[in-house]
Amino acid sequence: MNAARSAVTVDVPPERLYALITDFDTYPTFVPNQSAVRVLSHEGDRWRVEFELSIVKTLRYTLDLVGEPGRSLSWTLVSGDMMRAMTGGWTLEALPDGRTRATYALDVELKGFVPRSVSRSLVERTLPANLEAFKNEAERRG
Repeated sequence: MNAARSAVTVDVPPERLYALITDFDTYPTFVPNQSAVRVLSHEGDRWRVEFELSIVKTLRYTLDLVGEPGRSLSWTLVSGDMMRAMTGGWTLEALPDGRTRATYALDVELKGFVPRSVSRSLVERTLPANLEAFKNEAERRG
């Protein structure tokens, strides 16, 4: 598995950032390489969502996601074109000045033979780009 973790301070309160993180349908408008998202089921703070990424080719994967409003969102892989396993999530910490410390973690195991250096590079490049996209969109929305 290739694990990566990164954190950023976002100039919105945790509840607003959580609302953006769980607004899956809008991901293709601001998340790099996210070409489509389809919410398959939603009940309370649980979702099953199919994502489609366009990197070198189109990749599809489905996640089960569980949230705690304003605090966290975690996921596990249900199925995926190139992934054997994937877990990850967001942890949101309220800061005294009304901002949020957002930590994003991802752990991925790809199917087939993919050199570790290639899969690690993919995870380590994707993580900061996604984190920055969420920060920018959250601050843009206010």
